Amino acid sequence: MNLNAIKVFCDVIRMKSFSRGAALNRISQSAASQAVHQLERHYGVQLIDRSKRPFLVTPEGQAAYEGLRQVLEIYEQIDTQVRSIRQEIAGTVRVAAIYSVGLHQMSACMQQFMKRHPKARVRLEFLHPSRVYEAVHDETADLGLVSYPSAGRGLSVIPLRSENMVVVCHPDHRFAGQAKVTVDQLRDEDYIAFDRDLPIRKEIDRHLRQHQVSVQVVMEFDNIETIKQAIEIGTGLSILPEPTVWKETSTGTLAATPLAIRDLSRPIGIIHRQRKIFTPTILKFLEFLAEYQNERTQLPKLPSRRKAPHGS
Repeated sequence: MNLNAIKVFCDVIRMKSFSRGAALNRISQSAASQAVHQLERHYGVQLIDRSKRPFLVTPEGQAAYEGLRQVLEIYEQIDTQVRSIRQEIAGTVRVAAIYSVGLHQMSACMQQFMKRHPKARVRLEFLHPSRVYEAVHDETADLGLVSYPSAGRGLSVIPLRSENMVVVCHPDHRFAGQAKVTVDQLRDEDYIAFDRDLPIRKEIDRHLRQHQVSVQVVMEFDNIETIKQAIEIGTGLSILPEPTVWKETSTGTLAATPLAIRDLSRPIGIIHRQRKIFTPTILKFLEFLAEYQNERTQLPKLPSRRKAPHGS
């Protein structure tokens, strides 16, 4: 029995799949099956009942899984402590992020980090918010970047930044030239909303209800990019995080105006497993990410009203 076989076995059980457990360890499904067989020969019992679809974990397999996971956690802790003595910044940091965190911003951050630490790598994957939580919980990601971060289910939160919310509209809309938009001015406006199950939708709806203002929801989407496209063709307006429209407001394809609602902002945070042992590389990346964000806390001034280019 070796450590690699233990890790493969635990990943197969945790992911409830031989193929997914094999993928996590970058081995074939056949190799993952052989690793489990190795443990079964060692203990002399069946750990996984493969006659069922999906497979079933036997009582002996469950006991082995719970104990061997602790072995892996202890090994990871020892490995981290030994490496931290030398402060070696090497290896891969696996990051899962929501789409609206921004590919350009995160790519620039990653490139600067890897330039500063040539032995380190950052693997970034953009996912739906619920999948970010799953990735961190299932340990396919070390860190998750989400909006309205929520602790629980064995997860902890590190606050990262807070983003102002603005009214985003077509450059020809009457709001485009205003210094600010009051809540009452939004009454009965054609509005492009987020899907109802998203935290950002619930938070915006709560503020509108507090001010007894209703809007005409004409479309609902689960992502900011599609909402921006709908605004660009004049379908309606929306309330979005200011950093997500910097590119469009600078080119004049969209207009953004401050919204006169106090305490309406989008928090961005980092989620991680509560018992996660951070390697020196992960710790250094968290430190760098906070530093990178602090350098960009000064938001660019919203451009004055301008006409959108023809054909936009």
